[in-house]
Amino acid sequence: MLDKAVQSVLKPAFTWAAKGAVKAGLSANAVSVIGFVVGIAAAAAIAAQSYALGAVLILLSRIFDGIDGTVARMTGATDQGGFLDISLDFLFYASIPLAFAFANPAVNALAAAALLAAFIGTGSTFLAFAAFAEKRRMHSSNLPDKSFYFLGGLTEATETVAVFVAMCIWPQYFAWLAYGFAALCCITIATRMYWGYKAFQ
Repeated sequence: MLDKAVQSVLKPAFTWAAKGAVKAGLSANAVSVIGFVVGIAAAAAIAAQSYALGAVLILLSRIFDGIDGTVARMTGATDQGGFLDISLDFLFYASIPLAFAFANPAVNALAAAALLAAFIGTGSTFLAFAAFAEKRRMHSSNLPDKSFYFLGGLTEATETVAVFVAMCIWPQYFAWLAYGFAALCCITIATRMYWGYKAFQ
């Protein structure tokens, strides 16, 4: 829901950082991999109950995720890079609830499972719409910089990162935050299914 607004605000900073990455000889794929490695380090920190470090690493990981697309547009976007970026993003998002489950299995495991199930729902509706939109050569004027057309929703990347950071700040409330965000994800799933079904009639 907030992705477009946040990306507009951060675009100048991402452009500046991307220029530095290009000058340093980093490819978009390399930036994607660095961001993913930092994200997995965040998950490891959370699993070890180093929540403050986990929050910092989550934010740093998502900064790299914002830069990689800008680098790709500067150097030439490729399907290979788009595939890598999307795949690593989904793996990162799955790793954080799993890390909280490892940190406190007795309290967090069920809530983490519920959130992961919700992520499967948002991810599958996201990718299913994108696949058929590509087949029909549909494009969105609202997302000119994206490599494919997809439906947004109530819970997008910005909201997910914000909730992850909140979980790190208040780990004792992980279960409540996870269940609440899973419920919001269910609204996103329902709206994507409705609009996707209508779009392909």
